[in-house]
Amino acid sequence: MSMRDRYARFASSRLGRGLVTLVGLPNPPKLRRYRPGDPVLPGPVLLGGAGRMVSPVTKLIESLGVEQCCLTPRTAGANPGSNAALVFDATSITDSTKLRALYDFFHPYAGTLRPSGRVVVLGTAPEHASDAREAAAQQALEGFVRSVGKELGAGITAHLIYVAPGAEDAIESTLRFLLSAKSAYVSGQVLRVGPAVISPPDDWETPLAGKVALVTGAAHGIGAGIAAVLARDGAHVVCLDLPASGDALDRVASPLSGTAFHLDLTTPEAPEQLAEHLQARHGAIDVVVHNAGASHNGTLAGMAPGEWDCVLDVNLCCQERINDALLGQGVIREGGRLIGIASISAIAGHWGQTNYATSKAGVVGLVRSMAPDLAARGVTINAVAPGFIETARLARMPILMRQVGRRLNSMSQAGQPVDVAEAVAFFASPASAGVTGNVLRVCGQSVFGA
Repeated sequence: MSMRDRYARFASSRLGRGLVTLVGLPNPPKLRRYRPGDPVLPGPVLLGGAGRMVSPVTKLIESLGVEQCCLTPRTAGANPGSNAALVFDATSITDSTKLRALYDFFHPYAGTLRPSGRVVVLGTAPEHASDAREAAAQQALEGFVRSVGKELGAGITAHLIYVAPGAEDAIESTLRFLLSAKSAYVSGQVLRVGPAVISPPDDWETPLAGKVALVTGAAHGIGAGIAAVLARDGAHVVCLDLPASGDALDRVASPLSGTAFHLDLTTPEAPEQLAEHLQARHGAIDVVVHNAGASHNGTLAGMAPGEWDCVLDVNLCCQERINDALLGQGVIREGGRLIGIASISAIAGHWGQTNYATSKAGVVGLVRSMAPDLAARGVTINAVAPGFIETARLARMPILMRQVGRRLNSMSQAGQPVDVAEAVAFFASPASAGVTGNVLRVCGQSVFGA
């Protein structure tokens, strides 16, 4: 919880707790965030359902070393706070009449979840269903998960993993992320996992050991947070930002034992210069995070042409040019990871951000269109779409707008740069080979939308 969020601090005080409850004000929960050495889960998992995912999930849960693995509701305790996670295999739901199984499992045990608990449902993507009835039933899972994510409170999150046939053994990275404290500010999301050859890391604490990662826009805010988390996970991080970033970029790179590279990505020669630099220093790299961004807010009617052009160029066109150069010259290794930073504005739109929302929606389109072609090379491409995140940019907003924005999600608070960084690190992991073409929102789950 940000120290700059005075309301959240008040709500957690003795006086504030009573007033918040009495008046019915938003009550921001204290989120459990990851600290190195933490277990994936702090308590038992209750696994329900009956389908093709029961066996692989059972093995995975056992390998996590949690306190207890309760395989059926009959064997689980029903005391409040007795479970850290509820996991349900819905792959056997082949028509709408079988959706009652969701109620039968979750109704008696939703109240047993601890604060910052986890709900995960596993299903079959509608496009892989055998007929229309199964497709409808599996699509229904999205509505269930999104609603549960908004209903339970206390920092509890809910997610749906669509597991393609043949991808049953490719879910470990995804399930670990969604069950862990690394996904503290992510809820109500749907991720797709496809078949892939998975190379589990030797050590899940440092899954990026021996990898080289490029992070653009790394001098401040979210970019600096991404660089820090990738370095924590074992990567050598090349931190890139404008020449004008000066010492700020060096101050990010140096403590991480990374390298700083000052470059204006909008210049015509930038893609070639970047490719040459990376080849000369590293031969090839494993992870590219397109975080560099620009914004010039204002209504479309009052927007200058340069404000439109600048935002589109930095946020979208530069990504396309850099991808073309690095992929075309073999700078990204086989099995590489491309990760774009989109925005919740790309999905929901935002007043005064036609240029920004257009550019970020283009990032979403880039991810979805490139994923099939890159799959042949073992390269994945995904995007993270942040919502309201505590950065210097947010601090410059008018105080009323800032406070309202913080409350308009199920967590009743803004996220932290580390929340975006953890999502990026999940996509960057070698064990996430089956995860491509996804857009993961890091927004605390909006109270008005998905």
